[in-house]
Amino acid sequence: MEIACLDLEGVLIPEIWIAFAEKTGIEALRATTRDIPDYDQLMQQRLRLLAEHELGYQEIQEVITTLEPLEGAVEFINWLKERFQVVILSDTFYEFSQPLMRHLGFPTLLCHRLEIGADGSVEDYKIRQKDPKRQSVKAFHGLNYRVIAAGDSYNDTTMLAEADQGILFMAPDNVVAEFPQFPAVFTYTDLKKEFIKASERELEL
Repeated sequence: MEIACLDLEGVLIPEIWIAFAEKTGIEALRATTRDIPDYDQLMQQRLRLLAEHELGYQEIQEVITTLEPLEGAVEFINWLKERFQVVILSDTFYEFSQPLMRHLGFPTLLCHRLEIGADGSVEDYKIRQKDPKRQSVKAFHGLNYRVIAAGDSYNDTTMLAEADQGILFMAPDNVVAEFPQFPAVFTYTDLKKEFIKASERELEL
């Protein structure tokens, strides 16, 4: 049996923090794991900016409710679910995820938790474990699953390396250049083709 593991933001939905930056006008909030490989450094920067501008969970959630999946994402994940077990491995937070997962038909999601203060401030975050995407793929291997994974950012590359086949999808030039060992595609049609090539079963578009 094969499992498809996908990143969420940038692969199926728009980047939440970029959308929030556009709403608030805070340019520094546009930084993502495409720009800053160290996730803790990135999150500490985000928490600091939220505190400085007195923004909290409610303001972020209001932006999230306006987001729609990327064009073609729903059709792609429906195609994928007919052929694979599908798990979303994301560095987003369960507190953000409900409206996004509803759009996608509630696939299994493994991500992190936020600590929200009584006043709605985002006080801290808790990751599931160190290098959680890679560790999830290792756990699936321990259950004798083959894993085909797709992502777009620095924080996806250990997951892609641990998988039986890793695929970069709509990744920026800097990530594609630094990780030439992974095929890089930019449309859902080509991503389907990569999943078909990587699968040990006969699959069709």
